[in-house]
Amino acid sequence: MIAYVNGILENLEEGNAVIDVNGIGYNVNISGSTMDRMPGIGEMVKLYTYTNVKEDAFTLFGFLSRDELNLFKLLITVNGIGPKGGLAILSVMTPDDLRFAILAGDSKSLSKAPGIGKKTAERITLELRDKLKLSEDELLGGTSASAADIGSMDGDNSARDEAVAALVALGYNSSDAMKAVRKVLASSKEAGEDTEILLKLALKEMF
Repeated sequence: MIAYVNGILENLEEGNAVIDVNGIGYNVNISGSTMDRMPGIGEMVKLYTYTNVKEDAFTLFGFLSRDELNLFKLLITVNGIGPKGGLAILSVMTPDDLRFAILAGDSKSLSKAPGIGKKTAERITLELRDKLKLSEDELLGGTSASAADIGSMDGDNSARDEAVAALVALGYNSSDAMKAVRKVLASSKEAGEDTEILLKLALKEMF
């Protein structure tokens, strides 16, 4: 209903910001990470919002980027994840970390969010893995790749999977392992033909 609020930051406290838009103060629920990145009191701020309407409440949830808002909307499609749960997850994970955790099935990282138990975290990875449509730019933090390159990476992923599994066995976080392997594959398609080479290059990316 309300796409965004753009005005002066009137007040800021944990979990809530008051934005003065032409003399009207809007209470907006925000995550901990959003709070840490807000400007000072009296400065202009724009928050992209999600409107949660119930019989007895009309609540706004705000984010500094459309990316965070879209991930929030995706999270609350999962059974058992309400707006507060979505905010809790985005308080402890950046959008990129959240994407990689979901793709890697890293429920342990997701369960670090307050109120998110092991079963709920596993449900998030299960239900959202196929829904996440990531471009290579998003996956590699701005490193571009052609559609053909991406297709070749997805076509035969046995070496990739083996390398990720090996990194996890060595004690690395599965999200970080997947990120490192994908980065190597984006810069060298040939590495995907040999698991050992791919693993060695990915290990270099971990440091």
